Amino acid sequence: MTPVLFSVSYAGAWGQHRLGLLDFLAKAKTLGYPAVEIGGKRPHLSVLDYRDDETLLPVREAAERLGVEIATIAGYTDFTSGQQAAEVPFIEMQIAYVAQLARMAQTLGAKIVRVFSGYSTGPNDYQRNWTTCVTALREAAAVAAEYGVILGLQNHHDVGVSVEAFEELLDDVSHPNLQAMFDPWSPALHGADLYQAAKRLAPRMVQTTLADYVRLERFQYRPDLVNYERLDPPAVRAVPLGEGFIDLEAFFAGLREGGFNGYVAYEMCSPLRGGGSEANLDHAARKSLQVIHQLSEARTRK
Repeated sequence: MTPVLFSVSYAGAWGQHRLGLLDFLAKAKTLGYPAVEIGGKRPHLSVLDYRDDETLLPVREAAERLGVEIATIAGYTDFTSGQQAAEVPFIEMQIAYVAQLARMAQTLGAKIVRVFSGYSTGPNDYQRNWTTCVTALREAAAVAAEYGVILGLQNHHDVGVSVEAFEELLDDVSHPNLQAMFDPWSPALHGADLYQAAKRLAPRMVQTTLADYVRLERFQYRPDLVNYERLDPPAVRAVPLGEGFIDLEAFFAGLREGGFNGYVAYEMCSPLRGGGSEANLDHAARKSLQVIHQLSEARTRK
């Protein structure tokens, strides 16, 4: 398994310290990560800022000089969006975006473009949302294949977010160029057996993306009762890998037994315990890299 640092960790989206793209590549090298995943939007790899090979060449040269592999370009898609404006070709626009990311990936030597499915648009739209995502993902996979790039689907959005639904979604798309980027975060939140899930999905996976969290119970004061009302669900806060509630040992045991040998990305994509200073981000990234090495190299399930 190859450890990967995801550039969203240093994108500043959650108040973290922000690095430019070339500085992020240097940071990954300093922290000891052999490969990176780069966000396909500002402040990093926007299709508006990197329109041709000339603008991409300095990025590729910097990565080669540092000895850091660019493994994945992370797309941000929501194929069910825009249904309130049927005249606007939102799906076509997003597939064109995937095509541009695939073009950039080809130039940078990246093997994968990451995509999401779609968010739920309402309680009565389940099948419509499902069909929309299946059709869009199939076409996006074909477009990425034209550039020799794998399209990786991460179980992040509502459509196909559970283990069983994720497998079903992959099967319905049924395109040889669509592969799984299954990660344990959303299944862990809903009590899934991470060992069994990882073992089942490992043969069709090219990457997983990891973060770890602690749960923080939420309450609202009720002055009429002079008491607090528990709110559901609890909030979560990111911590370095191995310090939260996600059973990473079980997840990695399933990956190993299922034969997974792809990329293992670490991300800080939410508020992090200790704050968003560069020093705290670096601490979490270093510790998490150690955990990835330990778990990927283990031989027996603990």
